[in-house]
Amino acid sequence: MSSTLLHLDASARRRSFSRELGDTVADAWRAAHPGGTYLHRDLALDPVPHIDEAWTELCDHVLEHRITDPDRYREAARTPAQVEAWAVVEPLLAELLAADVVLMAAPMYNFSIPASLKAWIDQVTFPKMSLAPRRFVVASARGGAYGPDTPRHAYDHQERYLRDFFRGHYAVDDVTFVGTELVNSLVDPALAARRDQHDASRAAARAAARTLGGTL
Repeated sequence: MSSTLLHLDASARRRSFSRELGDTVADAWRAAHPGGTYLHRDLALDPVPHIDEAWTELCDHVLEHRITDPDRYREAARTPAQVEAWAVVEPLLAELLAADVVLMAAPMYNFSIPASLKAWIDQVTFPKMSLAPRRFVVASARGGAYGPDTPRHAYDHQERYLRDFFRGHYAVDDVTFVGTELVNSLVDPALAARRDQHDASRAAARAAARTLGGTL
């Protein structure tokens, strides 16, 4: 059975640790699915616009008329501004709905996700929209250490937000995170002593990403 992977990049850097992990997952997935369909969208190099008032009117119409089938969302576009807003949404939503696996390669920015990824999420999310049984994978990179039992774990609004979002809006619990931590040890003198920990984290994340990509 053919499978489709949607790969989203959100890092502002063209060469980044989150892109490295995302590419590792994607390469392993493509090797395991030679007949599969690979869709790639770079949200940093080709930004998605933020939602506007016309988009909110589309959303209100969907909610008011209890439209739960995404193929019918286009019915909400009734004015020229709403038609223009739908023209932005439609290709993004088509890619998302076509995917069996959605791979988000995203660094942590200021304890959360990049604005480029948030703009994409806002564009493609409508009320009562279930995407189960799709699988979601997040390949992340963080400047510091935010895992369980670390002092900054409470500041992790990246993984917590995405898990809550996938579950609360998309009804999806099949989410896997793979990430590299302490990348700022390469540039921040205050973290230089933790360079070995970063190197170990990066190596483990790359190995996990290769394994994960081959089993999706």
